[in-house]
Amino acid sequence: MSEFLLRPMAAADLPAVLAVQAQCYRPDLIEAREALESRLAMDPQLCWVATRKNPADDGQPSVAAYLLTHRWNRETLPALGAVLEPPCCDAKSAVPPSLTWYVHDMAVSPMAQGHGLAGRLYDAACRAARQAGLRCSRLVAVQAAARWWRRMGYAPVALPAQDLARLAPVLAHYGEGALMMERRLDAATTGPAGLR
Repeated sequence: MSEFLLRPMAAADLPAVLAVQAQCYRPDLIEAREALESRLAMDPQLCWVATRKNPADDGQPSVAAYLLTHRWNRETLPALGAVLEPPCCDAKSAVPPSLTWYVHDMAVSPMAQGHGLAGRLYDAACRAARQAGLRCSRLVAVQAAARWWRRMGYAPVALPAQDLARLAPVLAHYGEGALMMERRLDAATTGPAGLR
C-alpha cells in the first residue's frame, strides 16, 4: 500500500510545490509563484499533487510530487516563467481542435522518488484531460527527461522549418537540450500504452 495520496492541486499547495521545484530543477528553470499560480488557475482539474498520508514533523513538506498541466494553443508554446492567460474563454466550453493538453511541469522530491509517483500523477491528470475533451498533448522535456516521456508515449514534434523558427526563441528559454514532444490521447490509451 502506498504511503502517498493523489489529489487535485489547490492554491494552498503552492508553497510546498515551490519547495519541491527548488529541490528538482537547476536555477535557470525555477519559476516564480505567480507563473505557477497562473497555470493552476487556468485548469485546476488538470493539476495534481501527491501528498504523504502521514506527514512527519520533520520539516519536510507534505507535498511529495506535483504535476502542473493546462490547455494551450497547439500552434504556440507557453513561455517559461511567464504569467499566462487562458487560451480560451471558458474551461467548460467545447474544446477547439487547436487546443492541446500542455504538460508544463512535473517534479518528484528526492525523498519520494522510487514510489511510482510520476506515473500515477500523469495517469490521473491524463484521465482528467480526456474527460475535458482534449485529444492531444504537448510538452517540453528538460533535464534529460525525454527518455521518461518516450515511455509515456511521447515523441519529438516534427515541425515545418518556419514553425520551428517561430518557436525557437521560446524553446531556448527551456535550456540546452530541451525537446518539444507530443502524443495523442485516445480514449483507450493511458500511460506507456499511448500512441506516438
